[in-house]
Amino acid sequence: MRGRRSQARETALKVLYQMDVTRDGPEEALKLFFRHHRVPVSSKPFITGLVEGTGGCLAEIDEQLSRHATNWRLDRMAIVDRNILRLGVFELLFDAKNQTPPKVVINEAVELAKRFGTADSAKFVNGVLDSVHKTEKANAATTNRSS
Repeated sequence: MRGRRSQARETALKVLYQMDVTRDGPEEALKLFFRHHRVPVSSKPFITGLVEGTGGCLAEIDEQLSRHATNWRLDRMAIVDRNILRLGVFELLFDAKNQTPPKVVINEAVELAKRFGTADSAKFVNGVLDSVHKTEKANAATTNRSS
Protein backbone atom coordinates (compact mmCIF):
# COMPACT_ATOMS: atom_id res chain seq x y z
CA MET A 1 0.00 0.00 0.00
CA ARG A 2 1.32 3.41 -0.99
CA GLY A 3 1.60 6.19 1.56
CA ARG A 4 -0.47 9.35 1.70
CA ARG A 5 2.30 11.52 0.24
CA SER A 6 2.86 9.08 -2.63
CA GLN A 7 -0.85 9.23 -3.44
CA ALA A 8 -0.75 13.03 -3.18
CA ARG A 9 2.18 13.15 -5.64
CA GLU A 10 0.18 10.97 -8.01
CA THR A 11 -2.72 13.41 -7.78
CA ALA A 12 -0.36 16.36 -8.31
CA LEU A 13 0.98 14.61 -11.43
CA LYS A 14 -2.55 14.20 -12.76
CA VAL A 15 -3.26 17.91 -12.22
CA LEU A 16 0.04 18.89 -13.88
CA TYR A 17 -0.82 16.64 -16.82
CA GLN A 18 -4.23 18.32 -17.02
CA MET A 19 -2.56 21.75 -16.99
CA ASP A 20 -0.19 20.73 -19.77
CA VAL A 21 -3.05 19.56 -21.98
CA THR A 22 -5.63 22.28 -21.23
CA ARG A 23 -3.20 25.17 -20.64
CA ASP A 24 -5.14 26.05 -17.47
CA GLY A 25 -3.25 27.69 -14.62
CA PRO A 26 -2.69 25.89 -11.31
CA GLU A 27 -5.63 27.45 -9.49
CA GLU A 28 -8.18 26.63 -12.19
CA ALA A 29 -6.77 23.13 -12.74
CA LEU A 30 -6.88 22.32 -9.02
CA LYS A 31 -10.41 23.64 -8.67
CA LEU A 32 -11.58 21.56 -11.62
CA PHE A 33 -9.76 18.43 -10.45
CA PHE A 34 -11.03 18.66 -6.87
CA ARG A 35 -14.56 19.22 -8.16
CA HIS A 36 -14.51 15.96 -10.16
CA HIS A 37 -12.33 13.67 -8.01
CA ARG A 38 -12.46 12.56 -4.41
CA VAL A 39 -9.31 13.65 -2.66
CA PRO A 40 -8.68 13.35 1.09
CA VAL A 41 -9.00 16.78 2.68
CA SER A 42 -5.76 16.17 4.59
CA SER A 43 -3.87 15.73 1.28
CA LYS A 44 -5.14 18.88 -0.42
CA PRO A 45 -2.57 21.30 1.08
CA PHE A 46 0.36 19.12 -0.02
CA ILE A 47 -1.12 18.60 -3.50
CA THR A 48 -1.89 22.30 -3.83
CA GLY A 49 1.65 23.22 -2.76
CA LEU A 50 3.19 20.86 -5.30
CA VAL A 51 0.96 22.00 -8.17
CA GLU A 52 1.12 25.73 -7.44
CA GLY A 53 4.85 25.53 -6.71
CA THR A 54 5.60 23.65 -9.91
CA GLY A 55 3.37 25.99 -11.92
CA GLY A 56 4.97 29.04 -10.34
CA CYS A 57 8.52 27.88 -11.13
CA LEU A 58 7.75 26.37 -14.53
CA ALA A 59 10.18 28.51 -16.55
CA GLU A 60 13.07 27.75 -14.19
CA ILE A 61 12.12 24.06 -13.99
CA ASP A 62 11.93 23.74 -17.78
CA GLU A 63 15.31 25.46 -18.07
CA GLN A 64 16.78 22.83 -15.72
CA LEU A 65 15.15 20.03 -17.70
CA SER A 66 16.46 21.41 -20.99
CA ARG A 67 19.96 21.50 -19.52
CA HIS A 68 19.87 17.98 -18.06
CA ALA A 69 17.74 16.00 -20.52
CA THR A 70 20.45 15.82 -23.13
CA ASN A 71 19.24 15.16 -26.66
CA TRP A 72 15.61 15.71 -25.58
CA ARG A 73 13.55 18.81 -26.23
CA LEU A 74 10.72 19.38 -23.77
CA ASP A 75 8.09 19.38 -26.49
CA ARG A 76 9.32 15.97 -27.70
CA MET A 77 9.06 14.31 -24.27
CA ALA A 78 6.01 12.26 -23.41
CA ILE A 79 3.60 14.48 -21.47
CA VAL A 80 3.65 12.11 -18.49
CA ASP A 81 7.46 12.00 -18.35
CA ARG A 82 7.74 15.78 -18.71
CA ASN A 83 5.37 16.37 -15.81
CA ILE A 84 6.96 13.73 -13.57
CA LEU A 85 10.27 15.48 -14.20
CA ARG A 86 8.76 18.91 -13.52
CA LEU A 87 7.36 17.69 -10.22
CA GLY A 88 10.69 16.09 -9.29
CA VAL A 89 12.74 19.18 -10.16
CA PHE A 90 10.36 21.35 -8.17
CA GLU A 91 10.78 19.14 -5.11
CA LEU A 92 14.56 18.88 -5.53
CA LEU A 93 15.34 22.55 -6.13
CA PHE A 94 12.45 24.84 -5.22
CA ASP A 95 10.31 23.27 -2.48
CA ALA A 96 11.77 24.90 0.63
CA LYS A 97 8.62 24.17 2.64
CA ASN A 98 8.69 20.35 2.57
CA GLN A 99 12.43 19.68 2.12
CA THR A 100 11.91 16.07 1.07
CA PRO A 101 15.25 14.20 0.90
CA PRO A 102 16.56 13.96 -2.69
CA LYS A 103 16.64 10.14 -2.66
CA VAL A 104 12.95 10.09 -1.72
CA VAL A 105 12.06 12.63 -4.42
CA ILE A 106 13.89 10.65 -7.10
CA ASN A 107 12.47 7.31 -5.93
CA GLU A 108 8.92 8.69 -5.88
CA ALA A 109 9.38 10.08 -9.40
CA VAL A 110 10.74 6.75 -10.65
CA GLU A 111 7.75 4.95 -9.13
CA LEU A 112 5.38 7.37 -10.88
CA ALA A 113 7.23 6.75 -14.15
CA LYS A 114 6.92 2.98 -13.72
CA ARG A 115 3.24 3.33 -13.00
CA PHE A 116 2.23 5.86 -15.67
CA GLY A 117 5.03 5.97 -18.23
CA THR A 118 6.46 3.69 -20.86
CA ALA A 119 8.94 0.85 -20.36
CA ASP A 120 11.84 3.34 -20.63
CA SER A 121 10.32 6.15 -18.54
CA ALA A 122 11.71 5.06 -15.17
CA LYS A 123 15.32 4.98 -16.42
CA PHE A 124 14.88 8.30 -18.20
CA VAL A 125 13.35 10.02 -15.16
CA ASN A 126 16.00 8.56 -12.85
CA GLY A 127 18.83 9.73 -15.11
CA VAL A 128 17.56 13.27 -15.54
CA LEU A 129 16.69 13.83 -11.87
CA ASP A 130 19.96 12.27 -10.73
CA SER A 131 21.82 14.67 -13.03
CA VAL A 132 19.87 17.66 -11.65
CA HIS A 133 20.56 16.56 -8.08
CA LYS A 134 24.29 15.89 -8.61
CA THR A 135 24.80 19.20 -10.40
CA GLU A 136 22.96 21.11 -7.69
CA LYS A 137 24.93 19.29 -4.99
CA ALA A 138 28.23 20.13 -6.76
CA ASN A 139 27.17 23.78 -7.17
CA ALA A 140 26.27 23.98 -3.47
CA ALA A 141 29.65 22.51 -2.48
CA THR A 142 31.47 25.01 -4.70
CA THR A 143 29.46 27.87 -3.25
CA ASN A 144 30.19 26.72 0.30
CA ARG A 145 33.93 26.49 -0.41
CA SER A 146 34.06 30.01 -1.84
CA SER A 147 32.20 31.54 1.11
